[in-house]
Amino acid sequence: MKKLFAIIALVGVLASSSLYGQDPADSLPASEPATEQPAAAEAPLEDEDQSFHEVLKDQFIAGGADFMTPILICLIVGLAISIERIIMLNLATTNTRKLLGQIEDALSKGGVNAALDVTRNTRGPVASIFTQGLMRYHEGIDMVEKSIVSYGGVEMGKLERGLIWISLMISLGPMLGFFGTVVGMVIAFDTIEKAGDISPSIVAGGMKVALITTVGGLIVGMILQVLYNYLVSKIDGLVNSMEDASISLVDLLVKHKLIK
Repeated sequence: MKKLFAIIALVGVLASSSLYGQDPADSLPASEPATEQPAAAEAPLEDEDQSFHEVLKDQFIAGGADFMTPILICLIVGLAISIERIIMLNLATTNTRKLLGQIEDALSKGGVNAALDVTRNTRGPVASIFTQGLMRYHEGIDMVEKSIVSYGGVEMGKLERGLIWISLMISLGPMLGFFGTVVGMVIAFDTIEKAGDISPSIVAGGMKVALITTVGGLIVGMILQVLYNYLVSKIDGLVNSMEDASISLVDLLVKHKLIK
């Protein structure tokens, strides 16, 4: 029975199409175009699913390699120096209270030589300053203080090494971005002059270069400025720790009657 109904339905379709002058092949697959629509609708979704890396690459190419490459170099150099400085400053951080306790125990048990062994085996600028002060204890308190202050300046210079280059990248990145902006505007106005028309399609190319390079330079400046401020605050904390520890070391030497 089911086969009979299917044959009757097929005959009816063929008959109706022949009556209205239509091709039977045109009347049967009426639902096929609907199945093709999702394929067309999926095309915009592919553009929306671009990764962040692909978006950055597209914007870099749109901004022009001549202008975006120097900005990218500024970012890479600034990040490399900043990361190196962050690692070195973290390694230079010392638990000052613990070190002072070890020095006091060494002074009580073995004298200055034992304390020197403790400071020489400890990493960081605070331990280095302690070493310089302990080596001059026999010359009096004035010489110990001068030695600590002098060597403290040397250690501070080591801590601040590389900051000037980060500051240069902070200034140079946005300046290169603004340079690209000016060049892009010149290109846009030159194109307008040659075409004799101010249509959006003519101006868009130069304006796009100008805006993308500006954004790139500002992003470089903002990222490096945050890292620079972190490094400065870290150095300030280490310097304050060095000064407080130096005063505590002099007090320990006086307490143990090693200097007068």
